Amino acid sequence: MLRAVQCLRRAAAAALLVFWATTALAQPIGQPEAATGRLDQRALDAKHELVVAANPLAADAGLEILHAGGSAVDAAVAVQLVLGLVEPQSSGLGGGGFLLFWSQSARRVRSYDGRETAPAAAREDRFVAPSGRTLPFFDAVVSGKSIGVPGMLRLLELVHARHGRLPWARLFEPAIRLADAGFPMSARLRGLLARDKYLRADAAARALYYRTDGTPHPIGTPIANPAYAATLRTIAAQGADAFYEGPIATDIVRAVRAEPRSGDMTPADLAGYHALERAPVCGRYRTRRICGMGPPSAGGVVVLQILGILERTDFAQAAPGSVEAVHLFSEAGRLAYADRNQYIADPAFVPQPVAGLLAPAYLDARAELIGGRSMGAAEPGRPPGATALGAAHAGHESGTTHFVIVERNGDAVTMSASIENAFGARRMVRGFLLNNQLTDFAFDPRRRGAPAANRVQGGKRPRSTMSPTLVFAPDGSLDMLLGSPGGRAIANFVAKVIVGVLDWKLDLQAAVDLPNFGSTNGPTYLERGSAYENLAEALEARGHVLNLARMTSGVHAIRRTPQGWRGAADPRREGAARGD
Repeated sequence: MLRAVQCLRRAAAAALLVFWATTALAQPIGQPEAATGRLDQRALDAKHELVVAANPLAADAGLEILHAGGSAVDAAVAVQLVLGLVEPQSSGLGGGGFLLFWSQSARRVRSYDGRETAPAAAREDRFVAPSGRTLPFFDAVVSGKSIGVPGMLRLLELVHARHGRLPWARLFEPAIRLADAGFPMSARLRGLLARDKYLRADAAARALYYRTDGTPHPIGTPIANPAYAATLRTIAAQGADAFYEGPIATDIVRAVRAEPRSGDMTPADLAGYHALERAPVCGRYRTRRICGMGPPSAGGVVVLQILGILERTDFAQAAPGSVEAVHLFSEAGRLAYADRNQYIADPAFVPQPVAGLLAPAYLDARAELIGGRSMGAAEPGRPPGATALGAAHAGHESGTTHFVIVERNGDAVTMSASIENAFGARRMVRGFLLNNQLTDFAFDPRRRGAPAANRVQGGKRPRSTMSPTLVFAPDGSLDMLLGSPGGRAIANFVAKVIVGVLDWKLDLQAAVDLPNFGSTNGPTYLERGSAYENLAEALEARGHVLNLARMTSGVHAIRRTPQGWRGAADPRREGAARGD
């Protein structure tokens, strides 16, 4: 009888999951880049300087630049250029990103926005078919319509001009060497190449990554990318202008406008792109100040909302891996993501109620909504300063990377970069892949009769959940810097590590290793294959509908220690820490 009741409960939960999958307020979590196994990661202690990045070759490049007298920002440029070569599924010249910089001497946080923009010709019905239905996700992704104006090089140019020490061209040398000589095909890259259904259709990508029989080159095969090396040499010599104007820009526009499913980017769209410095979003969690990226990224707001709501519950008394901890964390996530879907967008187009979303009285009211049972799907609140807009959901934002750097003088960088889906729009130009970031806009431009805050508009930057984060000690000194890839769940991954370190007193590596869990205002997810699967029955008894998934976070983090710094890389990817 008990087994029959359990089967009925699971069947009802599955039916509810199908219903949720059709709503904009509560989406089951989109899979980030596929899982390709785990590595045994051990924290690295360093006294002076430290780099943690998604590939050992990128971390090596960052440390090389630091040893040459470069700043943390100089190292960040080198790291990102190498990542665009060795981790092409996640980021690159054809994408964008967000960067937070901590100046130890000025004791100041500065945040920079290199998010892609929609072409000027983009209309809000961009992803609506003639039938009136929204396009299937991959019909939109694998097309020119999904490609936004890349922001990466303008971002790197801006931060280097303000915080760099070495010459611009010096920062390109590690990536150029690797592109000329070839980097070894990694197990993760090969696994993702084998799974992808679309990349082989691009002739340049097929010639670079696949054998004549259509299978990816074996693990360890040197992958030389002379086209990428030539592109880097041009930009190293001529600056970022060589990317946004001239032959490279012409080739980008040609690729975007190619059939089938052509886009509408123009040379003027590229020439007119600007990276921006924005005010960081900062708030308090217990005795700590925490800073993140503001809109058009929702990451800083969502992380601070999750933490602020948890602070108003009994979460601090909940043991790691307990039903109560997962319940409270997931309910806080539901409330934060409901607000994200409703309000967060490009502030140049939509007034952003960031102060209202983080106001103590508003967080008090949101926390009071949490009870002993799951609320299922949270409704957005009405924070001070909010305007009446429709909630709308966007794509997966899965092709993302994150790295962190601390230099000898205490300056630090935490940076997230992305091309959106793994391998972006599957269009390669001069050795790099173009993004599909425009699928991070709302596909349906209206919800319940109101325009969606994150609808497509010409020149607009799509919402993101990338969450580069800085955590400060009670005395104001930098204590921790972190971030992660992982789609809509990025803010959950970051918040998990923060509570693991601050509330549960875990070592940094142990906090990164913790199973992933939470909610983005849909099902409660538990990391498949982890010990947290044992919580399923107790969570279902509290009304949670579960989604067991391979939650492929890629948290890279650094924390201060009495002797210097400790770096941790996520075992779910192939990152590494380098330092001395």
